[in-house]
Amino acid sequence: MTTTTSTRIRSDVCIVGNGAIAKTAALGLSQAGHSVTLLCPATAAAPAQAQSDQPWDVRVYALNHTAHSLLTRLRVWSALDMSRVAPIEAMRVNGDGAGHGTLGFDAFNAHVGALAWIVEDSNLNQALDAALKFAPNVRLSHGRACALNGNASGDAGATVTLADGTVIECELILGADGADSWVRNQCDIGYDYRSYQQRAIVTNFSCAKPHHNVAHQWFTCSEGIIALLPLPGNRVSLVWSAPLTLAETLMNETLSELAVRLAEYSEGELGPLRPLVPEEVKAFPLRLIRPHSIVAPRVALAGDAAHAVHPLAGHGMNLGFGDVEDLLKILAEREPHRAIGDERVLARYARARKEDVFLMQFATDSLERLFGSNLEPVRAVRNFGLNLLDKFPALKRRLMSQALGRASNIV
Repeated sequence: MTTTTSTRIRSDVCIVGNGAIAKTAALGLSQAGHSVTLLCPATAAAPAQAQSDQPWDVRVYALNHTAHSLLTRLRVWSALDMSRVAPIEAMRVNGDGAGHGTLGFDAFNAHVGALAWIVEDSNLNQALDAALKFAPNVRLSHGRACALNGNASGDAGATVTLADGTVIECELILGADGADSWVRNQCDIGYDYRSYQQRAIVTNFSCAKPHHNVAHQWFTCSEGIIALLPLPGNRVSLVWSAPLTLAETLMNETLSELAVRLAEYSEGELGPLRPLVPEEVKAFPLRLIRPHSIVAPRVALAGDAAHAVHPLAGHGMNLGFGDVEDLLKILAEREPHRAIGDERVLARYARARKEDVFLMQFATDSLERLFGSNLEPVRAVRNFGLNLLDKFPALKRRLMSQALGRASNIV
């Protein structure tokens, strides 16, 4: 990977973004024979550090089988530090109140080795960065984009202009630049927006009892949704989707005080929790974003730029990997006379993603609304529903198949 300072850059694809989805797309497109310019913000390089010496990252992802298959095919999975990756072999979901409902999933009954894998953001990005160093036809460009031209008519292609005057010419612009996507805004793509009035509080703890690679989730209604995900060893990662007022309180408390709050839910399964050293906690706003389209003339969106969902199912990142998987497939199968930015090719991409994205957005949004209600009749019905669903293996397998991804081959 090289950095360019020329005023005009020509490549097949310009990818705007600096996260795992942008990097995965760059790697996949490069391996498919396309030249790629990866446009990243100008940031100071982090000092090199061995993965084993790093503190545990508080931002983690539960990667499903679609993500695993894609990263394996791109030779990224084998570059991960596997000593820092934990499989999820079972999941326990708990309702709220007295006689709360419960729902369990496990890899054995799903006929898979793992339901998902917990991977730190830093581990994933370091593996992607290492792979990109050896990727042919990938150019890294640092700078601030200030103009985008899809140029739907004519043969000039699309352009992205940087603040320093550099112009990137390409056949396709891929916006993988997050929920507040600059690319999406430049294309005047409207979107539906809903704030969940919550923030995701994330941090890590050690636990006194072994977690046995089981993920735990509690729907608490008034206190939001709490998830404790397994990390290697006796460690767990917390994702607490907390209402704004509670989130502010949690961020102002020590992690030891936070552990005391969690004891009501966790001590029976995991024993007392203790903060990992060095202590770190972060918070992220939670919102639903539904763009009216994920394509525009010579432009496609992927990742959170194309869909932002509630993290209660842990599949926001997996939807992004699904975007990359489908985009690579559709570009590879296009007719020889069609360019990669052709309107019909991009329309196929939009159709391919419609069902998966809609189902995940609908499911997560509906569950958040259902478990956000404090009305006693609603609480009784949802807890009854969890218990009833737990007694229907065929329906549970259907839900697991959707969650695991198309590469799981669940039966």
